[in-house]
Amino acid sequence: MAEGKKKFIQIIKVKERRFTEDVLTVKEMMDMLAIGKNTAYKLLQTGTIQSFRIGNTYRVLRKSVEDYIYRNEH
Repeated sequence: MAEGKKKFIQIIKVKERRFTEDVLTVKEMMDMLAIGKNTAYKLLQTGTIQSFRIGNTYRVLRKSVEDYIYRNEH
């Protein structure tokens, strides 16, 4: 494999890893906030924490959770 192609593949893998680290499941959000399932879904369904759905599952950007923490700290 050419050196340039190897480097390109490595860059893509790094970007994919960063993206998956920035997108949380509901379970990961629950662990991060130390909250239960009912509270987590209420925060998502009311839009208190911004999220998006893929099929039937919610996904949450880490920044949305961090913003929620910041808003509720002060």
